[in-house]
Amino acid sequence: MTTTTPSRGRRRAPSRIERAAGKAAALQRPRVLLALLLLLALTSVLLLDGYLRAEVGDDQRVRTGAGADDVPDDVLEGGPILTFPGGRATTVSVPDKTIVLTFDDGPDPTWTPQVLRILEKYDVPGTFFVVGSMVARHPDIVRDMVEQGDEVGVHTFTHVDLSYQSESRVTREMEQTQLALAGAAGITTTLFRAPYSSRTDAVDDYSWPVYQQLGEDGYTSVFIDTDSDDWKEPGVSEIVQWATPEDGEGASVLFHDAGGDRSQTIAALPKYIEKMKAQGYTFTTVSGAMEQQQEAAGAVQGGTPPGAAAAGTGRGLQAAHHRATGSTLWEGRALVAAVAVAEWTVPALSAGLVVVGVAVLGRFGLMLVLARRHHRRRNRRRFGWGPPVTRPVSVIVPAYNEKECIANTLRSLARSTHPIEIIVVDDGSTDGTAEIAESLGLPGVRVVRQANAGKPAALNNGVRHARHDIVVMMDGDTVFEPDTVRRLVQPFADPSVGAVAGNAKVGNRRTLIGAWQHIEYVMGFNLDRRMYDLLRCMPTIPGAIGAFRREAVLQAGGMSEDTLAEDTDITIALHRAGWRVVYQEHARAWTEAPGSLKQLWSQRYRWSYGTMQALWKHRGALTDRGPSGRFGRVGLPLVVLFQILTPLFAPLIDVFTAYSMIFIDFRAALLAWLAVLAVQMLCAAYAFRLDGEKYRYLLMMPLQQLAYRQMMYLVLIHSCVTALTGGRLRWQKLKRTGEVGTPAGTA
Repeated sequence: MTTTTPSRGRRRAPSRIERAAGKAAALQRPRVLLALLLLLALTSVLLLDGYLRAEVGDDQRVRTGAGADDVPDDVLEGGPILTFPGGRATTVSVPDKTIVLTFDDGPDPTWTPQVLRILEKYDVPGTFFVVGSMVARHPDIVRDMVEQGDEVGVHTFTHVDLSYQSESRVTREMEQTQLALAGAAGITTTLFRAPYSSRTDAVDDYSWPVYQQLGEDGYTSVFIDTDSDDWKEPGVSEIVQWATPEDGEGASVLFHDAGGDRSQTIAALPKYIEKMKAQGYTFTTVSGAMEQQQEAAGAVQGGTPPGAAAAGTGRGLQAAHHRATGSTLWEGRALVAAVAVAEWTVPALSAGLVVVGVAVLGRFGLMLVLARRHHRRRNRRRFGWGPPVTRPVSVIVPAYNEKECIANTLRSLARSTHPIEIIVVDDGSTDGTAEIAESLGLPGVRVVRQANAGKPAALNNGVRHARHDIVVMMDGDTVFEPDTVRRLVQPFADPSVGAVAGNAKVGNRRTLIGAWQHIEYVMGFNLDRRMYDLLRCMPTIPGAIGAFRREAVLQAGGMSEDTLAEDTDITIALHRAGWRVVYQEHARAWTEAPGSLKQLWSQRYRWSYGTMQALWKHRGALTDRGPSGRFGRVGLPLVVLFQILTPLFAPLIDVFTAYSMIFIDFRAALLAWLAVLAVQMLCAAYAFRLDGEKYRYLLMMPLQQLAYRQMMYLVLIHSCVTALTGGRLRWQKLKRTGEVGTPAGTA
């Protein structure tokens, strides 16, 4: 054993690189926070959209055993307009030969504008009881209503039956609708109509407390005298007939401008207006009807004949409207703006989900087909790379504070069936890693010490000290099987092969994180890498196990420090230089998965961000010619699509599944999610079969999809945020336990 030792003391001040690493690490917290805020914002948008899209059902509600013992008889037998002056329930009837034309459930972008055009054409005012969620989604229509002189009332925010809600829910439904009106048209209103309500004689002990509560808050509750039942779509003539009051009586008449197909309503409305005008009726709003009754009552008391009271049309700013000011106005505008964002975001995300779904399923299909072809081709009896490679190779082991693992790593190499020299490059360790390596007394081991400079510098130092033309690179926490090196170097019999990726396997798979990573590794290596091998665009040789022609590495300028993913960087550089990179499935290495979520985040963040850096660094390959251009136009798009864009948008599947379960159809959404999981399970099972792994670990896959995968999404988002903000990060050391020993102990 030989040792190269610089003349340095054991204690030293932090290097420039270490200081930069510390500063970079400190900058990660706000980026993590920003990533979480982005996810929270997306979740909030979806929750808002789901709340806005609460279903509006048919205007009927059947109650059994609901009495009206608490409802005053004057209310049950009174007119359709209920007020509470001085806290006393009072009803107002619509004057004879007068129609209060009311519309429920809007605004609707298809039907409400048509209703407004008809009303404007006939110079007839309407009173629209609007649903707050619809107002927030279509504020321009409400603005047109108010400007046209029509009256607006509250029909709750989500069209919920308030009879079964708490007082706080009732208040919230009203306040949210008022905010929507303030943001849409700059007004608030004192009118209210309860969903699923009808005439005053239908008020019962369930609903009466709601009307009392709202009456105390200053609301006027509006019922109906005549129902067109247009929601039943009975036909135009029936709608006109059912909406006509008897014997010249005044009436509050109900139509609908939303909630379904209202084509019959649109056809019936002009006929109805013409018919009622022909019978001498006038049209007004709720406020207009109340004003007429007040004027009539005042005229009687003052001796003026009742007929002298003017039957106003109610055009202009309605008495029920109040200008929204102050915080109400600004909160309303903020609500409408937030809804506008949701209205744009959700369709865009839906379209993205379709694209992602097609890409994911296409990827699974492509991986299965190509993985099967790769396996059959490489495992044929007559397959060979050429004459057996028997010449010695150099194994480089970069090590930084690997005292827990270095002994197992070197002992596994010492059992190699292929002749090797072992170069341990100690990168400024402070835990005695170099001393442990020297104390083992293993033959063919050289320890090269260097000041802490990072993994790429350690690997380059090892390449410079290597005596052989093939170099194997591994991590200091990795364990090789006895025939790993022999199997790994056989593809170099083909002179076009410049590098070989081995099969890295998780050794500590008994832990939860280890089991999850085991599934990921098996799928990633046995499906992804087989596909990339056949397409000749392998993006990464894993740092845990890879072999290179020494001349190819030197030709590419060595392991670059430009990115965090030096393994991806060098692999792409070799492709661009015209070398072939292949996957050797039978060359296995056993590595230790991170022991905590924090360490897992740190590891995956470095991998993800480093991959983005490497792709950006080699973006010029897109326009190159020859081998570089081939990788640029095949490999780079595949990596960007499958390793960045698709995983970045993949959370949409889970987010929209939750969205659908809550707001649309729980059963259908659950079945869809299970179908996607079944496809993934199929791919994983095939990957496990190719690698001879035990299927029992697949039982962890559903939990992996619910927990582990979500964390990987956050890591990717964090990496994207860092990339967009120009952050940098240095090689990070994970805490190891050294529990990965021989492969037999990890199976």
